[in-house]
Amino acid sequence: MKKRFLLKATAALAAVATFGLAQAQTTPIKFQLDWRFEGPSAFFLQPAAKGYFKDAKLDVTVDSGNGSGGAVTRVASGTYDLGFADLAALMEFHANNPDAPNKPVAIMMVYNNTPASVMALKKSGIKTPADLAGKKLGAPVFDAGRRAFPIFQKANDIGNVAWTAMDPPLRETMLVRGDVDAITGFTFTSLLNIEARGVKAEDVVVMQYPDFGVKLYGNAIIASPKILKENPAAVKAFLAAFTKGAKDVMADPAKAIESVKARDGIINVALETRRLQLAIDTVINSPSARAEGFGQISAPRMTLMASQVSDAFNTKTRVKSEDIWNGSFLPTAKELDILPKGKK
Repeated sequence: MKKRFLLKATAALAAVATFGLAQAQTTPIKFQLDWRFEGPSAFFLQPAAKGYFKDAKLDVTVDSGNGSGGAVTRVASGTYDLGFADLAALMEFHANNPDAPNKPVAIMMVYNNTPASVMALKKSGIKTPADLAGKKLGAPVFDAGRRAFPIFQKANDIGNVAWTAMDPPLRETMLVRGDVDAITGFTFTSLLNIEARGVKAEDVVVMQYPDFGVKLYGNAIIASPKILKENPAAVKAFLAAFTKGAKDVMADPAKAIESVKARDGIINVALETRRLQLAIDTVINSPSARAEGFGQISAPRMTLMASQVSDAFNTKTRVKSEDIWNGSFLPTAKELDILPKGKK
C-alpha cells in the first residue's frame, strides 16, 4: 500500500514538473491593436481563437487600442511587446524622438495601402479633389488621413482648406448634419459609419488616397527592439502563426468575425463582416500588395514615404526609412503566398 502511494505521488510530481516545463516554454506576448475590436481585428483574434499562437508556444494577449499613436508609444514604453500601427505614425515617432532608447520598428506590412480617404456627400457638389479647395474638412486631430492630407493636397494641387476637429464618434455625424463639407478617415471605418447614419453608399463620394497619387503604406505589425534582440524565435513564430490565421480570415471573413464577436459581444456582426471584407479588398489584397507580396515592402516606395511624411508632418528630424523596417523575421515567400487569387 505504501509502495503504491509512493508511486502515485511520484507520478503526480512528474506530471506537475512536466506541466511546469511546458508553461516555462510558452512565451507570453502582449499585443496592442490600433483600434477597438472591429472587423479587421479578426486578423489577430482569429489565430488566437484557433490556437495558432498556442501551437507556436506563444501566450498572446490581444488588447484593443485607441489610435496608432498610442500603439506606437505603448510598444516604445515596453508595456507591449508587439503592436499594430499606421506606418506614418511610427515614422513620426522615430523622427520626433531621435534619442528615444526603445524605438519600435515595423516587421510585417499588413495594410499595403493606406486606408485613408476623403469622403463627402454627393449633394455637396464635391466630385474631385480640386473641389475641396475652400471647403471645411473635419477629422480628429490625430486621424491618419488628416495628418497625411498635405501629401494628398500636394499630389492633387488642392487649394487651402479649413479644418474642424472633433472626437471620433462625431466625425460622420457632423458630415451627415452638414457641419463640415468633407471628412478624412479610414474607408472601411467612415463609409460604413456614414451608412449607419442613414446615408446610402451610392450617395457618398469616396476619394481613396491610393487612387489619387498617394502611395503611402498603411498599418504594419511593429515590435520593440527588446523582444527582437532577446527572443527573435518568438517573433518569427508569431508572424508565422499570424500569417496562417490571415489566410483563414481572407478565405472566410464571415467565419472569422466569430472571433471578434467573442471579444466584443455587442458588435453588429453583419456590419463588421462588411468592414472586414472592405479592408481585405481595399488595403490587404490590393494590386500593390500582390505585386510586392503579402507582408513585404518595396524599398524605394518606403524611402519616398519617409520623405513625404517628414515634410507633411514637419518632423524634428528627417525620417530614415532604413531605421523603420526590419523584414528579417518574416516567414518565407512561399508561406507568405496567401492572398486570394482571381483579383484584378
